[in-house]
Amino acid sequence: MSKIDVLVLRRGTHGMPASDYAAALRERLPDATIEIARTPREERDLASDARVISSRDIDEELIERADDLELFAGIAAGYEHLPLEMLAEYGVAVTNASGIHAPNIAEQVLGYILQFTRNLSIARDRQERREWRHFQAKELKDSTVTIVGLGAIGKAVAQRVAAFDVKTIGVRYTPEKGGPTDEVIGFDEDAFHAALAETDHLVLASPLTETTRGLIGAEEFETLPPHAYLVNVGRGPIVDTDAMVDALRSNAIDGAGLDVTDPEPLPEDHPLWGFENVTITPHNGGHSPKHWDRLADIVAGNVDRLDRGVDVSELENLVQEPN
Repeated sequence: MSKIDVLVLRRGTHGMPASDYAAALRERLPDATIEIARTPREERDLASDARVISSRDIDEELIERADDLELFAGIAAGYEHLPLEMLAEYGVAVTNASGIHAPNIAEQVLGYILQFTRNLSIARDRQERREWRHFQAKELKDSTVTIVGLGAIGKAVAQRVAAFDVKTIGVRYTPEKGGPTDEVIGFDEDAFHAALAETDHLVLASPLTETTRGLIGAEEFETLPPHAYLVNVGRGPIVDTDAMVDALRSNAIDGAGLDVTDPEPLPEDHPLWGFENVTITPHNGGHSPKHWDRLADIVAGNVDRLDRGVDVSELENLVQEPN
Protein backbone atom coordinates (compact mmCIF):
# COMPACT_ATOMS: atom_id res chain seq x y z
CA MET A 1 0.00 0.00 0.00
CA SER A 2 1.27 3.46 -0.87
CA LYS A 3 2.67 5.52 1.99
CA ILE A 4 2.01 8.82 0.18
CA ASP A 5 -1.48 9.73 -0.98
CA VAL A 6 -0.41 12.78 -3.01
CA LEU A 7 3.11 13.82 -3.97
CA VAL A 8 3.42 17.40 -5.21
CA LEU A 9 6.50 17.98 -7.35
CA ARG A 10 8.57 21.09 -6.82
CA ARG A 11 7.60 23.17 -9.86
CA GLY A 12 5.02 25.87 -9.14
CA THR A 13 3.12 28.02 -11.62
CA HIS A 14 2.69 31.75 -12.30
CA GLY A 15 5.16 32.56 -9.54
CA MET A 16 3.12 30.66 -6.94
CA PRO A 17 5.10 28.04 -5.00
CA ALA A 18 4.07 24.41 -5.07
CA SER A 19 4.24 24.39 -1.27
CA ASP A 20 1.06 26.50 -1.20
CA TYR A 21 -0.64 23.85 -3.33
CA ALA A 22 0.43 21.12 -0.93
CA ALA A 23 -0.95 23.17 1.96
CA ALA A 24 -4.31 23.55 0.18
CA LEU A 25 -4.46 19.77 -0.34
CA ARG A 26 -3.72 19.14 3.35
CA GLU A 27 -6.64 21.38 4.31
CA ARG A 28 -8.98 19.32 2.14
CA LEU A 29 -7.50 15.92 2.96
CA PRO A 30 -6.60 16.11 6.68
CA ASP A 31 -6.34 12.34 7.04
CA ALA A 32 -4.18 11.84 3.95
CA THR A 33 -0.41 11.93 3.60
CA ILE A 34 0.54 14.88 1.40
CA GLU A 35 4.22 15.36 0.58
CA ILE A 36 6.04 17.98 -1.45
CA ALA A 37 9.32 17.15 -3.16
CA ARG A 38 11.57 20.21 -2.96
CA THR A 39 14.57 18.81 -4.87
CA PRO A 40 15.17 16.41 -7.78
CA ARG A 41 16.47 13.86 -5.29
CA GLU A 42 13.31 14.09 -3.20
CA GLU A 43 11.19 13.69 -6.32
CA ARG A 44 13.00 10.47 -7.20
CA ASP A 45 12.99 9.13 -3.65
CA LEU A 46 9.35 9.89 -2.86
CA ALA A 47 7.83 8.88 -6.21
CA SER A 48 8.09 5.16 -5.45
CA ASP A 49 5.66 5.54 -2.54
CA ALA A 50 3.14 7.85 -4.20
CA ARG A 51 -0.39 6.93 -5.20
CA VAL A 52 -1.01 10.31 -6.86
CA ILE A 53 1.60 12.67 -8.29
CA SER A 54 0.65 16.23 -9.18
CA SER A 55 2.65 18.73 -11.19
CA ARG A 56 2.81 20.43 -14.57
CA ASP A 57 4.79 17.55 -16.07
CA ILE A 58 6.45 14.25 -15.21
CA ASP A 59 9.43 12.60 -16.87
CA GLU A 60 9.80 8.98 -17.88
CA GLU A 61 12.33 8.17 -15.16
CA LEU A 62 9.89 9.25 -12.48
CA ILE A 63 7.10 7.15 -14.00
CA GLU A 64 9.38 4.10 -13.94
CA ARG A 65 10.11 4.68 -10.26
CA ALA A 66 6.46 5.23 -9.27
CA ASP A 67 5.40 1.61 -8.78
CA ASP A 68 2.16 2.47 -6.93
CA LEU A 69 1.11 5.41 -9.08
CA GLU A 70 -2.60 5.43 -10.00
CA LEU A 71 -3.14 9.04 -11.06
CA PHE A 72 -1.10 11.89 -12.47
CA ALA A 73 -2.96 15.13 -11.72
CA GLY A 74 -1.80 17.88 -14.04
CA ILE A 75 -1.86 21.43 -12.71
CA ALA A 76 -2.48 23.01 -16.13
CA ALA A 77 -5.29 22.73 -18.66
CA GLY A 78 -2.92 21.55 -21.39
CA TYR A 79 -1.69 17.97 -21.36
CA GLU A 80 -0.26 17.45 -24.84
CA HIS A 81 3.27 17.81 -23.42
CA LEU A 82 2.89 14.77 -21.14
CA PRO A 83 4.20 11.25 -21.94
CA LEU A 84 0.62 10.02 -22.28
CA GLU A 85 1.40 6.68 -23.94
CA MET A 86 3.84 5.71 -21.23
CA LEU A 87 1.46 6.76 -18.46
CA ALA A 88 -1.30 4.65 -20.01
CA GLU A 89 1.01 1.66 -20.37
CA TYR A 90 1.98 1.93 -16.70
CA GLY A 91 -1.68 1.94 -15.65
CA VAL A 92 -1.80 5.60 -14.68
CA ALA A 93 -4.87 7.77 -15.25
CA VAL A 94 -4.35 11.44 -16.15
CA THR A 95 -6.42 14.47 -15.15
CA ASN A 96 -5.90 18.15 -15.88
CA ALA A 97 -6.86 21.54 -14.45
CA SER A 98 -9.44 22.40 -17.07
CA GLY A 99 -12.01 24.89 -15.86
CA ILE A 100 -10.12 26.44 -12.98
CA HIS A 101 -8.89 29.32 -15.17
CA ALA A 102 -12.27 30.26 -16.57
CA PRO A 103 -13.16 33.20 -14.28
CA ASN A 104 -9.82 35.00 -14.50
CA ILE A 105 -9.26 34.43 -18.22
CA ALA A 106 -12.79 35.59 -18.98
CA GLU A 107 -12.09 38.75 -16.98
CA GLN A 108 -8.90 39.30 -18.96
CA VAL A 109 -10.82 38.94 -22.22
CA LEU A 110 -13.19 41.65 -21.03
CA GLY A 111 -10.17 43.77 -20.16
CA TYR A 112 -8.80 43.56 -23.70
CA ILE A 113 -12.18 44.31 -25.27
CA LEU A 114 -13.03 47.24 -23.00
CA GLN A 115 -9.57 48.75 -23.31
CA PHE A 116 -9.89 48.59 -27.08
CA THR A 117 -13.51 49.75 -27.25
CA ARG A 118 -13.05 52.73 -24.94
CA ASN A 119 -9.54 53.54 -26.26
CA LEU A 120 -8.08 53.38 -22.75
CA SER A 121 -4.58 52.83 -24.12
CA ILE A 122 -4.77 56.28 -25.68
CA ALA A 123 -5.87 57.69 -22.33
CA ARG A 124 -2.94 55.99 -20.60
CA ASP A 125 -0.43 57.33 -23.12
CA ARG A 126 -1.73 60.87 -22.72
CA GLN A 127 -1.79 60.54 -18.94
CA GLU A 128 1.91 59.64 -18.97
CA ARG A 129 2.51 62.84 -20.95
CA ARG A 130 0.19 64.79 -18.59
CA GLU A 131 -1.79 65.74 -21.64
CA TRP A 132 -5.45 66.69 -21.09
CA ARG A 133 -6.89 66.15 -24.56
CA HIS A 134 -10.17 64.63 -25.67
CA PHE A 135 -10.24 61.41 -27.69
CA GLN A 136 -13.05 59.44 -29.29
CA ALA A 137 -14.14 55.94 -28.30
CA LYS A 138 -16.65 53.26 -29.27
CA GLU A 139 -19.37 51.26 -27.51
CA LEU A 140 -19.53 47.56 -26.86
CA LYS A 141 -23.33 47.61 -26.73
CA ASP A 142 -25.07 46.12 -29.80
CA SER A 143 -21.84 44.65 -31.18
CA THR A 144 -21.34 40.99 -32.13
CA VAL A 145 -18.91 38.85 -30.15
CA THR A 146 -17.92 35.52 -31.71
CA ILE A 147 -16.37 33.02 -29.32
CA VAL A 148 -14.45 30.06 -30.74
CA GLY A 149 -14.55 27.31 -28.15
CA LEU A 150 -17.39 26.85 -25.68
CA GLY A 151 -15.52 25.03 -22.97
CA ALA A 152 -15.32 26.48 -19.46
CA ILE A 153 -13.46 29.59 -20.63
CA GLY A 154 -15.67 30.25 -23.65
CA LYS A 155 -18.81 29.84 -21.56
CA ALA A 156 -17.47 32.20 -18.90
CA VAL A 157 -16.69 34.80 -21.58
CA ALA A 158 -20.18 34.46 -23.07
CA GLN A 159 -21.86 34.86 -19.69
CA ARG A 160 -19.89 38.01 -18.91
CA VAL A 161 -20.16 39.82 -22.24
CA ALA A 162 -23.92 39.18 -22.27
CA ALA A 163 -24.21 41.87 -19.58
CA PHE A 164 -23.14 44.43 -22.20
CA ASP A 165 -26.15 43.83 -24.47
CA VAL A 166 -24.17 42.23 -27.27
CA LYS A 167 -25.05 39.49 -29.71
CA THR A 168 -22.98 36.36 -29.16
CA ILE A 169 -22.07 33.57 -31.57
CA GLY A 170 -20.44 30.41 -30.25
CA VAL A 171 -18.31 28.05 -32.35
CA ARG A 172 -17.88 24.46 -31.20
CA TYR A 173 -17.37 20.96 -32.58
CA THR A 174 -20.85 19.83 -31.59
CA PRO A 175 -23.20 22.77 -32.21
CA GLU A 176 -26.20 20.54 -31.54
CA LYS A 177 -25.26 20.71 -27.85
CA GLY A 178 -26.04 24.42 -27.85
CA GLY A 179 -24.46 26.79 -25.37
CA PRO A 180 -24.82 30.12 -23.57
CA THR A 181 -24.50 32.16 -26.78
CA ASP A 182 -27.34 33.53 -28.91
CA GLU A 183 -26.25 31.31 -31.80
CA VAL A 184 -24.08 28.20 -31.92
CA ILE A 185 -22.36 26.99 -35.08
CA GLY A 186 -19.77 24.38 -35.99
CA PHE A 187 -16.53 24.67 -37.94
CA ASP A 188 -18.20 24.36 -41.33
CA GLU A 189 -16.34 26.82 -43.56
CA ASP A 190 -19.41 28.58 -44.95
CA ALA A 191 -21.08 29.00 -41.56
CA PHE A 192 -17.84 30.08 -39.93
CA HIS A 193 -17.11 32.75 -42.53
CA ALA A 194 -20.70 33.97 -42.36
CA ALA A 195 -20.19 34.50 -38.62
CA LEU A 196 -16.84 36.22 -39.15
CA ALA A 197 -18.42 38.63 -41.62
CA GLU A 198 -20.64 40.06 -38.88
CA THR A 199 -18.11 39.84 -36.04
CA ASP A 200 -16.95 42.93 -34.15
CA HIS A 201 -14.92 41.02 -31.54
CA LEU A 202 -13.47 37.57 -32.24
CA VAL A 203 -12.44 35.65 -29.12
CA LEU A 204 -10.34 32.49 -29.51
CA ALA A 205 -10.73 30.30 -26.43
CA SER A 206 -10.32 26.81 -27.87
CA PRO A 207 -7.55 24.24 -27.46
CA LEU A 208 -5.06 23.64 -30.25
CA THR A 209 -6.25 20.74 -32.42
CA GLU A 210 -5.99 19.69 -36.04
CA THR A 211 -9.15 21.69 -36.67
CA THR A 212 -8.09 24.87 -34.88
CA ARG A 213 -4.43 25.02 -35.93
CA GLY A 214 -4.19 27.91 -38.39
CA LEU A 215 -7.95 28.47 -38.12
CA ILE A 216 -7.53 32.23 -38.50
CA GLY A 217 -5.41 32.90 -41.58
CA ALA A 218 -5.35 35.21 -44.56
CA GLU A 219 -8.80 34.18 -45.80
CA GLU A 220 -10.39 34.71 -42.41
CA PHE A 221 -8.76 38.12 -41.97
CA GLU A 222 -10.20 39.11 -45.34
CA THR A 223 -13.67 38.07 -44.19
CA LEU A 224 -13.52 39.91 -40.86
CA PRO A 225 -14.71 43.53 -41.02
CA PRO A 226 -11.85 46.07 -40.89
CA HIS A 227 -13.14 47.36 -37.54
CA ALA A 228 -12.95 43.87 -35.96
CA TYR A 229 -10.84 43.17 -32.88
CA LEU A 230 -9.14 39.80 -32.29
CA VAL A 231 -8.55 38.30 -28.84
CA ASN A 232 -6.53 35.09 -28.48
CA VAL A 233 -6.45 33.38 -25.09
CA GLY A 234 -6.36 29.86 -26.58
CA ARG A 235 -3.09 28.91 -28.22
CA GLY A 236 -0.80 30.95 -30.45
CA PRO A 237 -0.84 28.62 -33.50
CA ILE A 238 -4.63 28.97 -33.81
CA VAL A 239 -3.73 32.18 -35.64
CA ASP A 240 -1.39 32.40 -38.62
CA THR A 241 0.97 35.00 -37.20
CA ASP A 242 2.28 36.26 -40.54
CA ALA A 243 -1.29 36.69 -41.79
CA MET A 244 -2.17 38.61 -38.62
CA VAL A 245 0.80 40.93 -39.04
CA ASP A 246 -0.23 41.56 -42.64
CA ALA A 247 -3.81 42.25 -41.55
CA LEU A 248 -2.65 44.74 -38.93
CA ARG A 249 -0.30 46.47 -41.35
CA SER A 250 -3.01 46.81 -44.00
CA ASN A 251 -5.74 47.86 -41.52
CA ALA A 252 -7.71 44.71 -42.38
CA ILE A 253 -8.50 44.46 -38.64
CA ASP A 254 -8.51 47.21 -36.04
CA GLY A 255 -6.42 45.57 -33.35
CA ALA A 256 -5.67 42.53 -31.22
CA GLY A 257 -5.33 41.41 -27.62
CA LEU A 258 -2.92 38.50 -27.35
CA ASP A 259 -2.18 36.43 -24.27
CA VAL A 260 -0.70 33.71 -26.46
CA THR A 261 1.50 34.05 -29.54
CA ASP A 262 3.29 31.95 -32.12
CA PRO A 263 6.21 31.82 -31.49
CA GLU A 264 6.15 31.99 -27.72
CA PRO A 265 7.88 33.69 -26.00
CA LEU A 266 7.62 36.43 -28.61
CA PRO A 267 11.12 37.49 -29.73
CA GLU A 268 12.16 41.04 -28.92
CA ASP A 269 12.47 41.94 -32.59
CA HIS A 270 9.07 40.55 -33.62
CA PRO A 271 6.90 43.06 -35.54
CA LEU A 272 3.90 42.46 -33.25
CA TRP A 273 5.61 44.49 -30.53
CA GLY A 274 5.50 47.58 -32.72
CA PHE A 275 1.73 47.93 -33.16
CA GLU A 276 0.06 50.49 -30.94
CA ASN A 277 -3.29 48.74 -31.43
CA VAL A 278 -2.01 45.38 -30.14
CA THR A 279 -1.98 44.47 -26.44
CA ILE A 280 0.40 41.62 -25.58
CA THR A 281 0.48 39.84 -22.25
CA PRO A 282 3.00 37.03 -21.53
CA HIS A 283 0.58 34.07 -21.32
CA ASN A 284 -0.45 35.08 -17.82
CA GLY A 285 -4.21 35.11 -18.31
CA GLY A 286 -4.32 31.88 -16.33
CA HIS A 287 -2.92 33.48 -13.19
CA SER A 288 -5.26 33.82 -10.25
CA PRO A 289 -4.71 33.80 -6.48
CA LYS A 290 -7.45 31.14 -6.46
CA HIS A 291 -5.47 28.77 -8.72
CA TRP A 292 -4.27 26.35 -6.05
CA ASP A 293 -7.59 26.37 -4.18
CA ARG A 294 -9.62 25.51 -7.29
CA LEU A 295 -7.14 22.83 -8.33
CA ALA A 296 -6.98 21.36 -4.83
CA ASP A 297 -10.76 20.99 -4.84
CA ILE A 298 -10.56 18.86 -7.99
CA VAL A 299 -7.61 16.73 -6.89
CA ALA A 300 -8.92 16.19 -3.36
CA GLY A 301 -12.25 15.09 -4.80
CA ASN A 302 -10.49 12.61 -7.07
CA VAL A 303 -8.44 11.20 -4.20
CA ASP A 304 -11.70 10.66 -2.32
CA ARG A 305 -13.12 8.84 -5.37
CA LEU A 306 -10.08 6.58 -5.52
CA ASP A 307 -10.44 5.85 -1.81
CA ARG A 308 -14.08 4.85 -2.36
CA GLY A 309 -13.19 2.59 -5.24
CA VAL A 310 -15.05 4.65 -7.82
CA ASP A 311 -14.27 3.65 -11.40
CA VAL A 312 -11.46 5.72 -12.87
CA SER A 313 -13.77 6.83 -15.71
CA GLU A 314 -15.67 8.93 -13.16
CA LEU A 315 -12.68 11.03 -12.09
CA GLU A 316 -13.20 14.76 -12.55
CA ASN A 317 -11.25 16.30 -15.44
CA LEU A 318 -10.16 12.89 -16.70
CA VAL A 319 -8.25 13.23 -19.98
CA GLN A 320 -6.86 9.70 -20.30
CA GLU A 321 -7.67 6.36 -18.74
CA PRO A 322 -4.95 3.74 -18.17
CA ASN A 323 -4.61 0.78 -20.51
